[in-house]
Amino acid sequence: MSDVPRPVPEPVVDGRAVRRKVARRIVPLIFILYVVAYLDRANAGFAKPRMQEALGFSDQQFGWGFGIFFIGYLLLEIPGALIVEHRSARRWFTRIMITWGLCSMATALVRTPWQFYLARFLLGLAEAGFFPGVIVYFTHWFPRAERARALAGMVLGVPVSLALGARVSGWLLEVEWFGWSGWQWVFLLEGLPAVLMGLALPFILVDRPRQARWLTPAERDWLEATLEAERRTDAQNAPALAQVVRLPIVWLLALGILVTNTGGYAMVFWLPTAMRQLLPEAALRSHPDALFNWLGLVYACGLVGVWLSGRSSDLWGDRKWHCVAGQALTGVCLMASVAPGQPLPLVLTWLCLTGFFAFSWPSPFWVLPTLTLSASTAAVAIGFINMCANLAGALGSPVVGSMKDGGFGDRACLLFLASCYLLGALFVASLRLRGSR
Repeated sequence: MSDVPRPVPEPVVDGRAVRRKVARRIVPLIFILYVVAYLDRANAGFAKPRMQEALGFSDQQFGWGFGIFFIGYLLLEIPGALIVEHRSARRWFTRIMITWGLCSMATALVRTPWQFYLARFLLGLAEAGFFPGVIVYFTHWFPRAERARALAGMVLGVPVSLALGARVSGWLLEVEWFGWSGWQWVFLLEGLPAVLMGLALPFILVDRPRQARWLTPAERDWLEATLEAERRTDAQNAPALAQVVRLPIVWLLALGILVTNTGGYAMVFWLPTAMRQLLPEAALRSHPDALFNWLGLVYACGLVGVWLSGRSSDLWGDRKWHCVAGQALTGVCLMASVAPGQPLPLVLTWLCLTGFFAFSWPSPFWVLPTLTLSASTAAVAIGFINMCANLAGALGSPVVGSMKDGGFGDRACLLFLASCYLLGALFVASLRLRGSR
């Protein structure tokens, strides 16, 4: 017999098991971070009525404060993605969370409109690199076929954050501790989790698979090789932005989400104020926290909408009409909620349906670019479309604030927001897709 040692066979790697392990480690953490992020973005809407009583800001000034967040956000969105790609996501997210938490907490100190504008602008700058950074971070961990599912898990944080934020903010607005008003405690205590999570991230977040001790060496090698092969293919086929923006489908998608989010972002900030006018005064007097309980219920319905829309669009293999239906029905239900003379249960039913449909359309929408565009073209198109989606945030709230200061009531403002959803549905309905699956 020969004593020559035989080569040791390489361990067999189960790709599905690796992907499940990565999803269990990465998605829940990013979900929690996104819940915290969206809460700090939207809590000014919950605090607005009490801030307005204390500081005397006009609705137009609040509108500009809500909208200027997105100006700062747009300035650092692309640089933030590049930093995650070429440097360290762990360090970048740590910096982001600590600074945005501090900026959110600093909003408790504002006394003048310009201080409010500055606080919101700095909050936008601080948070800017997070969402695009997460998109890039997912490319370091998930093969292309798994990224949409991972992103959906993160986006579930939006209705969760708003439902949780409505209830917590409603409770904090009623406290008076150490000479600080309730609206100030909303910013102080809801900004604190971001700072604490930022301090913890260096110990719980890993930049790349090769650094993950919870993967075996063979699993790390398999995942790195799989992702590197996809990156080489994407680099060879990636088109220029100038080529992408010449495509009609890209403009229809960009305009569709621009007008829809003009209504959507403004609704997040202005719905707490509008609901005070839509709901009977007697109900609000008898239960001071009823507004935020009902507001939380509206956003909880949005969580159901995200889940059902994803399952239904997968089952039927349809993205376009699920998206159009969600946009159009949001507008219809929002319009129905402002009809005068309705009893309280009916108004709440319309608002809950609005919340359900308002969160049902984004998941199928973000699949649409991949249905008619190549993978590399779709990647560039999604970046451009996402910029338009965030630009919408700088438009809707200032328009609503100007309308209210111009003498328009909350019902007229909500009708404007509803029309944004309906117009967005028309743009998406105009798409011509080669296939539905």
